[in-house]
Amino acid sequence: MTRSQFLAVFLLAAAPLLPAQSAKSGVVRPLSEARLAPDEDRKCLQSALENGDPATGPSTFVLKAPPGCRVPWHFHTAEEQLIVVSGAVLTEMEGMPPRTLGAAGFALMPGKVKHQFSCESKQSCILFVTFNRAYDIVWVHDDAGK
Repeated sequence: MTRSQFLAVFLLAAAPLLPAQSAKSGVVRPLSEARLAPDEDRKCLQSALENGDPATGPSTFVLKAPPGCRVPWHFHTAEEQLIVVSGAVLTEMEGMPPRTLGAAGFALMPGKVKHQFSCESKQSCILFVTFNRAYDIVWVHDDAGK
């Protein structure tokens, strides 16, 4: 057996032992095609998972909040990043003054830092949120899921 034949046989035999390679395809999707559904954590929100698996790792969601929708004080184990697409989003974070963010506004909430936000505009607020690890949420107040 030649050296190249040996190498080919070895690689074929070792293939089941190598880590699985998953072919991830790209995503290009306009907002009109996002599968927005009532959010499990906050009844006034609609959300759609855009990427990732929130049960096991990083994820990205698009959220739609009607005027007056408030997501009260809470925190996550994961770091959360928020980017506003449209509307006026009042963002509050422990240890920082409140800020109202418009389109392209950005907030980063480190893991376990309490924060809240609300849609303060007359039209719905659209935003993207990403988490750098598995998603969880810990509500600070009893009225959180209402």
